[in-house]
Amino acid sequence: MLIDTWRLYPILALAALAGGSVWLERVTRADDPVVQGEQTGPDFIAEGTRVVGFGADGRQRYELLATRLEHFPAGDTTRLHQPRLHMKGADNETLITARQADVSPGGEQVDLAGEVKVRRPGTAEALPLTLDSETLTVWPDAHRAQTDSPVLLTRGEGRASAQGMRADDLFGTLELIGEVRTLMPPRRQGSPS
Repeated sequence: MLIDTWRLYPILALAALAGGSVWLERVTRADDPVVQGEQTGPDFIAEGTRVVGFGADGRQRYELLATRLEHFPAGDTTRLHQPRLHMKGADNETLITARQADVSPGGEQVDLAGEVKVRRPGTAEALPLTLDSETLTVWPDAHRAQTDSPVLLTRGEGRASAQGMRADDLFGTLELIGEVRTLMPPRRQGSPS
């Protein structure tokens, strides 16, 4: 029995196509699966940022400015360059500056580093206050701060240095820690405390 060869062409074409597909799949398949690395760089960057926090009563409690903001998805942290944290209390205002700061997820904690300077102007009831350190952790909503780095504190003409400090109500209550040295001028009658 003689079979017409033209009837075999579709079968041969399908066999060649199937063989080519198997060969192409093997050639293009990677021997090792691609391991996706965790992103180490920022996923977004912003220049000239401003973040404002409000209290339950609707009044502004703090304003955080930075020349540059970088968000890192690994750890969900935000790095601020040249941050300026302006905190508003019931009867005082405090300005905190540094070279950089890392903000925790949710913004509950701000870790400032590099030439940290705290400045609070004087009022009729209180002398001006300054604090200098290399690091400072601030909890803006709780109005608390602390550092384990050496600090230099001045209030009016009085000076104090220590190995660290803790503060509640953002310097309303201040605790100096380790090797405290103070220089307090004599108190004059009727002068602000």
